[in-house]
Amino acid sequence: MSKEQGRQKSGVSRRQFLTYTLAGTAGFLASGVLFPMVRFAIDPMLKKGEGSQFVEVGDLNEFSEEPRAVTFKVHRKDGWYEPKEGETLTAWIRKSPNGEILALSPICKHLGCTVMWNGNPQFKNQYFCPCHFGRYDENGVNIPGTPPPAPLDTYETKVENGKLYLGKIKPRSGV
Repeated sequence: MSKEQGRQKSGVSRRQFLTYTLAGTAGFLASGVLFPMVRFAIDPMLKKGEGSQFVEVGDLNEFSEEPRAVTFKVHRKDGWYEPKEGETLTAWIRKSPNGEILALSPICKHLGCTVMWNGNPQFKNQYFCPCHFGRYDENGVNIPGTPPPAPLDTYETKVENGKLYLGKIKPRSGV
């Protein structure tokens, strides 16, 4: 065995150096691209739940069988945007003869237009959507033969010390 064969080279060859350098650079660039995607996918799991935040909308005795529109503000973050004064929402509130409260979202389930109580003189005692003549009865249930595919959504409600509080919107699929 010759001296040169017995002696092993110490260090890294040019080829290994370039391989390690390119692999490291590629890994660094890939992590820069993949990290935002992974963060986007995992982010909802990392956020704390907002909980059921209730907002006072008035005294319970202010409401009757005749639906009444009430506007109120909620503070919630939409992506990275959170208005300081809050987001303004509306609810149609009706108290049944037995005292049950029904708080309806005014957003039509057909195309997202705003419904109005007695919004068309042709259809008395109904919620009316002017976009495509959608109609709902006094309980927010869609009237068969009209465009809306589902009833109006409801708000969570609670009563404390004679005051009415509204919470999150609860979707209704069928009534």
